[in-house]
Amino acid sequence: MTDFSSGHCSENNPPSHDKNRRFPQWLKRPVAFSGKQSKVESLLQQCSLNTVCSEAKCPNRGECFNQGTATFLIMGNVCTRNCAFCAVAHGKPSKPLSDEGRRIAHAVAELQLKHVVITSVTRDDLHDGGASCFADVVNEISKRDPAVSVEVLIPDFSGNESALEIVVSSRPQIINHNVETVPRLYSRVRPDSDYDRSLHLLCSAKKAGEGVATKSGIMVGLGEREEEVREVMTDLHAAGCSIVTIGQYLRPSRFQLRVEEFVSPQQFRRYEEIGREVGLAQVFSDPYVRSSYRAAEGAAGLLK
Repeated sequence: MTDFSSGHCSENNPPSHDKNRRFPQWLKRPVAFSGKQSKVESLLQQCSLNTVCSEAKCPNRGECFNQGTATFLIMGNVCTRNCAFCAVAHGKPSKPLSDEGRRIAHAVAELQLKHVVITSVTRDDLHDGGASCFADVVNEISKRDPAVSVEVLIPDFSGNESALEIVVSSRPQIINHNVETVPRLYSRVRPDSDYDRSLHLLCSAKKAGEGVATKSGIMVGLGEREEEVREVMTDLHAAGCSIVTIGQYLRPSRFQLRVEEFVSPQQFRRYEEIGREVGLAQVFSDPYVRSSYRAAEGAAGLLK
């Protein structure tokens, strides 16, 4: 059977929640074990930390854990929004914990990470959308080891410019915010968000952060057209983005949107070509690419 939590798809069976779709050969890959997964899971449990890898049922979780890395999810594991593609729980979150930054900094040191990605659930219930929590985590990591580069994958803060300034002032090296899909599909895929607001946030982050790199990503396979993806990449380039990630949407469970199309590897290569054509510095386009997947490799070319 298919096990998305390990990043493995069996040779013969499609995901149980998409039995009407035959899982293509290019999405089937073996499970790799390096012995580090148990260490990562044990450390996360010991430090009482959440990861987007687990909460969002990322198909790359097994690979990343086995390589000794993870993407930390701050401010709990309950989101105030309910995007139709996302497996993270939706509801009323609890109060953020004041020592989360210290615990993450400890975990980063124990895992000997040189580049770390911090993301969060969306917290529309907080006056600053959780911006101060992001800043606290960045500051704790930098205080413990200034050599560690930090990438923050932030929500839109409901368009709150002051909240964005709080994050920028903590001086992360990369500010990431995903537009997720093409504008035409927003009402179905992420009805509580706004495409133009996300573009404005990315543009503001680039202008406000001296030397900061900005990044965004989208999913494909939701019914978008090639020309629409081109337009999104053009918009992201105009907003100042240096890195764009493009990956295949895979339905986390039967409660999320169905996959409309398994996009071919050839089309992913085409998207990479288009990204270069519109002027983007880096485009990572592949079925299993995710916003924080192998983020250190993407950062290496920008943070020399």
